[in-house]
Amino acid sequence: MTAADDDTRPAPTAATAATAARATTADRDGRGRQDIVDVAVVGAGPTGLLLAGDLAAAGLSVTLIERRPRTAANLTRAFAVHARTLELLDARGLADELVTTGRRLDRLRPFGSTALTLQRLRSRYPFVLITPQYETEKLLERRALSTGVHIQYDCQVTGLLQDQDTVTLDVHPATPDATEATRPTRRIHARHVVGADGVRSTVRQTLGLPFPGQAVVRSMVLADVRLTDPPEDLLAVNGSADAFGFLVPFGDGWYRAIGWRRDGRAADTDPVALDELRAILRDALGTDHGMHDARWMSRFHSDERQVPHYRAGRVFLAGDAAHVHSPAGGLGMNTGIQDAANLSWKLAAVLHGRTPDPEALLDSYHRERHPVGRTVLRVSGALVRAVMADGPARRAARGLGASLLARVGPAQDRALGIVSGIGIAYPPPPGTHRPSPAGRRAPDLALAGGERLYEALRTGGFVLVTPPGAAAPPGAPLAHRHWATDTRTACVLVRPDGHIAWSAPRATDSELASAVYGWLLPAPARVPGAPPQKA
Repeated sequence: MTAADDDTRPAPTAATAATAARATTADRDGRGRQDIVDVAVVGAGPTGLLLAGDLAAAGLSVTLIERRPRTAANLTRAFAVHARTLELLDARGLADELVTTGRRLDRLRPFGSTALTLQRLRSRYPFVLITPQYETEKLLERRALSTGVHIQYDCQVTGLLQDQDTVTLDVHPATPDATEATRPTRRIHARHVVGADGVRSTVRQTLGLPFPGQAVVRSMVLADVRLTDPPEDLLAVNGSADAFGFLVPFGDGWYRAIGWRRDGRAADTDPVALDELRAILRDALGTDHGMHDARWMSRFHSDERQVPHYRAGRVFLAGDAAHVHSPAGGLGMNTGIQDAANLSWKLAAVLHGRTPDPEALLDSYHRERHPVGRTVLRVSGALVRAVMADGPARRAARGLGASLLARVGPAQDRALGIVSGIGIAYPPPPGTHRPSPAGRRAPDLALAGGERLYEALRTGGFVLVTPPGAAAPPGAPLAHRHWATDTRTACVLVRPDGHIAWSAPRATDSELASAVYGWLLPAPARVPGAPPQKA
């Protein structure tokens, strides 16, 4: 029996079961009727897990398809969890637990220059959390399962076909045995599909979408090692005229080491020896810190690529399936998680019939996130090119630029805002009167009763914040909160992803209703005896 056929997963929630039961259709090969899931997500990395968990928490039926067997761990490439990602995890009640798994980095020291302090970030999390990717995945997987996501491990998508109403996925065992090889192709029907299946995305390739770009760094060496003489700083990173080195702890005595030499020409498949990595780190860091006992070693190359369109009909791309770049800045996993947070509430609103313009809302995923992906490519590209700077003049210019950045407050704030994600803003909706904060990240506002905004966002829906006495529009599926102080007159409507949808210095009840109903249709009247729907 394959993991895809295993029925030991947690029972779906009542809302998930009801949603699945409402939607059946004839199987395309004529063998009877088969349930349609609301969303099929391909890829159970951090992006896919957060997205699937959000959708299931919203009462939708979700199938998550993963190539790895249930017991196989994903390769930990990411270690940095930035402030904006922690805020999004806070809105799901997960951030504080994740923080206990790692160590806080509150200063960045690019190229050995004066440190940039992350305490300048206006966030509940003014630091970079250094923790292995598998810790993030463990939390997100637990949440996904608890909300009713059906995870099909050891499965791969081999075909995709979509029509006006449905997407059909052909699914095979990823590691077939003799019995499994004789089975016919399994099919999964879904109203929407999200490809979060990485840089070699089968979903993207099956759609025939291009992935333009280029390799920027070749023949980087990775290894998990022990150190006799660990570095004093949490991160050890530096570049010399000929090499670049990086060391980060797993937290259990093991370190991830990355090394690159300017004249390296080895292919990804060429063998790598520990002595080679030691020599690279001695050139870059001045010492190999007594590296020994490598449990795993490999080579890889780093690309800069971005798909031109994040949406193709009923199919969406997120995370590395949509954009990939160098590991400089630790932006990859964070950008993917932020993609998922942007897309999940939009799919939920459309599938629940709660948005006035479903197509425009789904199109806004590409419109908002594609420019962010492009910016991340540019930032990580600039960082890696700075690391690769050759010649005394270029390296001197690199050091001077980093030193000036540390001394100029506004420039430092902008740089930290981009890297941390705190500074990411989306274009305001059409017709918004400027200047307006619409589209910007909402800070963690203080609310009445000692509640914070990001605690209120744990409902998974919009949050309307008003002065006491203002009435929430009738039937609006949102959480209504008041300011912590009675002196504030402003009204703010915050999207489920923590960005501002609308605000006004003050507003009448009719103005509030107009603003809210521009985003949300009133919840349908409840049928007697039916279970209450989630807001």
